[in-house]
Amino acid sequence: MTELRLDGKTEDGSHLALVDTDGNNYSLRISDTLRATVNQPRLTSVPAIDATQTISVKEIQRRLRAGESFEQIAREGQTTVDKVERFSGPIMQEREYILSNARSLVMRKDAHRTDLTFGDVVLAKLASRGVDIDQISWNTWRLADGTWHIELHYPNRDGNGIATWNFDLSRRALDASDDNGAWLIDEEPPARAAAPAMIYAEPSHPSRLEDRPTETPATPEPEIVRIADLLNASDEKAETPRLAVIRETPSAADSQDGITARAKVPSWDEIMFGRKAEESNDEN
Repeated sequence: MTELRLDGKTEDGSHLALVDTDGNNYSLRISDTLRATVNQPRLTSVPAIDATQTISVKEIQRRLRAGESFEQIAREGQTTVDKVERFSGPIMQEREYILSNARSLVMRKDAHRTDLTFGDVVLAKLASRGVDIDQISWNTWRLADGTWHIELHYPNRDGNGIATWNFDLSRRALDASDDNGAWLIDEEPPARAAAPAMIYAEPSHPSRLEDRPTETPATPEPEIVRIADLLNASDEKAETPRLAVIRETPSAADSQDGITARAKVPSWDEIMFGRKAEESNDEN
């Protein structure tokens, strides 16, 4: 049997380049079957627990499954990175298994009615933009609801692009969770929920009136009035001129007609000075 050595990928990225001991070149198509075979999880024995371990194995594996790094777990668990790595085998294999299932998920068919998987669609999109496929990297971790967060890092003109999806293994469903993820699989960008925000309102704003204590109007103090002040004010009050009616003696002709008295409207001089203008002139 000829022994082959992996020499990399072909230029189009669809085959593996292999070389035998004599220098002869071979190629092997990267198919879904090959991916599934290579990424097939294998049971790994868990080493014995160290008595000096400050964080449990269950907690280490739970945090690894949630996507935390070895260094973060070791730092917060007060242990070493080597000890974290000792228990990481089953979890890392599980995460690779999830990635393999997500990439092999059939998204659509091409013009020749050939199934196009999620991985095929993404790689074709990136390759058409001149992205080096060898420089992309995949990652995944489990979310609180049991679904998996799929993350892809790829080079772009800004340095590094990130696309994310949400994968439900039980339903075999995959949805983009950001604009880059939607663009790579030709879907509409996900709807963005409005971020909650605080609205500042002046103290007089209607929304804050209920928070303000109700102000009771002040009761005016009773005014103290002295009786002497009332009497003085009454004396100082100017007397309002009144219109007086003067009864004058009728003439002889009027007496013959039976008129005993005649009312006369006083003149202005009589009102103001209390006497007739003629009397005033006679005195002068």
